[in-house]
Amino acid sequence: MKTETGIILSVSQLNFYARSVMENDPVLSEVFVRGEISGLKSWYRSGHIYFSLKDDKASVNAVMFRDNASRLKFVPEEGMKVIIIGKVSVYEERGQFQLYVQQMQPDGIGELAAAFSQLKEKLARKGLFDDKYKKEIPQFPENIGVVTSASGAVRRDIENVLSRRFPLVNMILYPASVQGENAEAELIEGLRYFNENKNADVIIIGRGGGSAEDLQAFNSEALAYEIFASKIPIISAVGHATDYTICDFVADIRAQTPTEAAELAVPERSGLMACIQSLYEKMNAAFENKISENQQRTDMLYERLSALSVEKRLAVSEQKLDGLVTRLENAEKTFFGIHNTELKRLISGLNALSPLKVLERGYSIASKNGKTVGSVYDVNENDKISVKMKDGVLICTVDGKEVD
Repeated sequence: MKTETGIILSVSQLNFYARSVMENDPVLSEVFVRGEISGLKSWYRSGHIYFSLKDDKASVNAVMFRDNASRLKFVPEEGMKVIIIGKVSVYEERGQFQLYVQQMQPDGIGELAAAFSQLKEKLARKGLFDDKYKKEIPQFPENIGVVTSASGAVRRDIENVLSRRFPLVNMILYPASVQGENAEAELIEGLRYFNENKNADVIIIGRGGGSAEDLQAFNSEALAYEIFASKIPIISAVGHATDYTICDFVADIRAQTPTEAAELAVPERSGLMACIQSLYEKMNAAFENKISENQQRTDMLYERLSALSVEKRLAVSEQKLDGLVTRLENAEKTFFGIHNTELKRLISGLNALSPLKVLERGYSIASKNGKTVGSVYDVNENDKISVKMKDGVLICTVDGKEVD
């Protein structure tokens, strides 16, 4: 049907025509647009991303389908300023003019830098970088696990440093790709290998320097969680001093270079010998001081024990006994001296009264049957009596008696 103004189209025909015009326009088939993300919606099941791209004067609807969205190195966020590459078309069902985004990168910084910043902030919030989770490196490790390329200079540098500084240590290499599609998986497998077999005291993971793309495997979220879960202390040695990766922040120690990582992993032999010598001297001095202290203590205890010993106590008792004997002898002498004089005086008095003394003067004592005869009435005629003289006894018979 035609009218004076033209052909009458259905809505679907109009939308189809508008879409055909836009998609065939060389300018609109690939456009570069700068703007700010607004109204962001991510459909996790489909993987598509829907949003509006706006500036201070206008906005346009945009969609990024799953195939293109899966290749993003960062996560689009509300309010993020981006530059997109895509085409302009019409969504026929709604007649909606929109951008079909094929590529996207943050405006002002690179895609990898944005992804790094986002992941770093995310893991920091979850505590993976906290010092309280950092494990200490053992002072004298026996086995050092190394996860790196088998053919790179990193391996040789680590081997040279370990053999020079601490020849007793054993290095175990787990060869892994350090860039490319398989790098992330192989690095994770290397860490799991040492943790499952428990055959390393320390693990060094690293590679030489390179571009942000070269270091991308060490900015993996999965690798970060594997490092955090490791029971074995991990030293990160990725790139050079100015290179930082997510691996560096999660690891227990970050070394600026692989050479420094090897130096951190083991003690230095000459320094260790000096330390041993110093410890020996300190131990010897402490030993001598201890001996001196113990000798003094022993002497003190010996003196105390000697004072309490049986021999010592016996000697003291003997000395006391000697003193008591001396005092007793002196007291005896004094006692007997005093009483001997008194005894002599009493004896002298008794002697003066003794019948014997009387007998000596010519008197005698008569007795009958052992009893002294003191009266003539004590005897009768013909009684036998004894007469005690000073020099003997007379046996007499009483012939008669006279009473005075």
